[in-house]
Amino acid sequence: MAMLPNANDLHFFLEIAQTGNLSRAAERLGVSQPALSQAMKRLETSFENQLLLRSKSGVVLTKAGEKLSYKARMLLEAWQEIKDDALKDEDQVRGVYGIGLHSSVALYTLPYFGAEILNDFPNLELKLEHDLSRKITEKIISFKLDFGIVVNPVSHPDLVIKELFNDEVSFYKSKKIKKENEGVLISEPDLSQTQELLNQLQKKKITFERMVTSSNLEVIKAMVVSGAGVGIVPGRVMGADSKKVEKLTKLPTFKDRICLVYRHDVQKSLAARSLSQFIIKKLGNV
Repeated sequence: MAMLPNANDLHFFLEIAQTGNLSRAAERLGVSQPALSQAMKRLETSFENQLLLRSKSGVVLTKAGEKLSYKARMLLEAWQEIKDDALKDEDQVRGVYGIGLHSSVALYTLPYFGAEILNDFPNLELKLEHDLSRKITEKIISFKLDFGIVVNPVSHPDLVIKELFNDEVSFYKSKKIKKENEGVLISEPDLSQTQELLNQLQKKKITFERMVTSSNLEVIKAMVVSGAGVGIVPGRVMGADSKKVEKLTKLPTFKDRICLVYRHDVQKSLAARSLSQFIIKKLGNV
């Protein structure tokens, strides 16, 4: 496969095509004529065709050279547009940014900043993705997401971690629960907090007669509030319904840290800096 030409060589070629003279083009470009000749040799090798015909009166383009002149001009114009757009993204709050967060975290955090950030930055587009916090972190590390509002993130050399607020995962039961349902445990088994709490129960030799699992914490909360059983639920998810339930203080709890997570290199653009600062301001100590 032929190697792609570099932009300088194309720019030199277009100057020669316009002036029809190597020495005049070299003078206008501020380079030596041998350097210009070497650039044309590289370009002809890359293009796998002769581009210029040299004579005593100057140079003329071959048929291949005429085609390249037309295409190269469009290519350099397109490249300049790309550069200009990139610079605008550096200086303006615009662009598409991906934010990952668990669906339950989204429900109790987005109301604090979602509407405002869209109103304040009309050229900013957000792509929200919902998954387990550990998977969100992995996607940020692998450049698949820009930001994450993550529960208990693990340190990584490429990541910046800004703690926003705390939470506590506990065992809850409805104040109107029937005695026969107190032996039912309702939980989300894929959460690391659930797994740790179940391990602690096992060590204390505390058991439940029946298990109900769900991948949706809001469903678990609704079942707990209805009196279906004892549920493992984060306090932030329980929210206003905490008045309808009782926290089982004799059972273990798990402390959560909710953090904003992003890669070090994301902060190079104004949009990314503005976005992170906005989220920290709105969610810090909510």
